[in-house]
Amino acid sequence: MKKLLKSTIMKNKIIVLALFGFIFALGCGSNNQKTEEEHEVLPENTCEMNDDQYKLAGIELGSLEQKNIGSILKLSGIINVPPQNLVTISATMGGYIKSTSLLQGSPVKKGQVLAVIENPEFIELQQNYLEYKSQFEYSQTEYLRQKELYEGNAGSAKTYQLALSEYKTLKAKVNAYEQKLALIGIIAGQLKEENIVSVVNLTSPINGYVKTVNVNTGKYVTATDVVFEIINNDKLTLELTMFEKDLEKVQEGQQIIFTTTNNSDISYKATVYRVGKAINEDKTVKVYATVEGDSKNLISGMYVSAKVETGEALVDALPSDAIVSFDDKDYIFISKGKRKEDDKTVNDFLMVEITKGNTSGGFTQVTLPSKYTNVNKTIVIKGAYPLLAALKNAGEMSC
Repeated sequence: MKKLLKSTIMKNKIIVLALFGFIFALGCGSNNQKTEEEHEVLPENTCEMNDDQYKLAGIELGSLEQKNIGSILKLSGIINVPPQNLVTISATMGGYIKSTSLLQGSPVKKGQVLAVIENPEFIELQQNYLEYKSQFEYSQTEYLRQKELYEGNAGSAKTYQLALSEYKTLKAKVNAYEQKLALIGIIAGQLKEENIVSVVNLTSPINGYVKTVNVNTGKYVTATDVVFEIINNDKLTLELTMFEKDLEKVQEGQQIIFTTTNNSDISYKATVYRVGKAINEDKTVKVYATVEGDSKNLISGMYVSAKVETGEALVDALPSDAIVSFDDKDYIFISKGKRKEDDKTVNDFLMVEITKGNTSGGFTQVTLPSKYTNVNKTIVIKGAYPLLAALKNAGEMSC
């Protein structure tokens, strides 16, 4: 939509330039029949208009004004997710991938099976647990019996201490095996001799999408291999880069408007939640912001261009209509006064390149070259585009 609007505005400007060029050419032709040799050669970036053309163009003169205009700081960066929303999944004990059907981008739910892993060591781990559990149950009974005898002065202290030691040792082993089984997804409390398995399931700990798939059926993975990466895009953040000189301009809680580099027509909002406290070697500081509102079209890893409103400041400004753009540069026109040419009064204008700043309330911040700082009441604030037409058609327009 914005591209269409820009295109329409540009076409309208071209039509305006052509129309004024045609009208001024007719005006010059009807008033004066100079030959090319008689035509006055105007200085560079200077155009002239007779009084009739001046009135037709609707030219008005004015001055620089002091206006409170918000300052915009431009930043660039990338979309990220909080650490808790990006999960790396590995096989704790390794094994062969028996089955998986996920592809990159597949949606997953918390607890959903991502892959099935097979390893003979799983069998041994369960077997050892059940054996130690059985020994522990016996030692517990023996320990309690010896304790009762000892406390009743019917048993020896040595036998009681041996029973206690055996009980604690086996208890520690059983607890350790329960934790090992939990790491591979087997609940020890539900394990029995008849339901020992050789496979375990890798499950997703969060809702999200599969970012990375590094396995296929039959592949062997170790405990250090990254099998999957799951990402949740519900809470996206921006990681922006700011120069050290702008450090005081950005604070927590400030609003950010940003667009992605692959689609500048849609704007999104974010709120600064942290400003980095360390300055990098390239004299930059990191700014972190939380993405607000609907972010369904945003993906972690996208590059963004962001704007931060850093407050209003009193600056030199002109009505936005006073500024014309040509060949990707911005200009204003300054009146050089009137003079007599034959039997007519001619108005001279100089086109001056300026630096354009932010816009607010119909006014735009401008910076003029230093030699044009004292131009009170001589700046064209209306009718600038007809002057641009006159300048670009100077061969026909001088009168």
